[in-house]
Amino acid sequence: MYAWIWRNLPGAWPAKAALAASLALIAALVLWYVVFPWLEPKFQFDQGVVRSTPSGQATRG
Repeated sequence: MYAWIWRNLPGAWPAKAALAASLALIAALVLWYVVFPWLEPKFQFDQGVVRSTPSGQATRG
């Protein structure tokens, strides 16, 4: 797939490298600012699964 992208980018290799880097940056920004914020409420990684009771025993839930 990367070879297909490289062959279809216009220009010589410096222009292709700049375009490929730009495409990678755009993809990263879209993931960071659009996909991950949309996905975060569905997968709450910052909440623990194991809680302890006052007696000190761990419970699941």
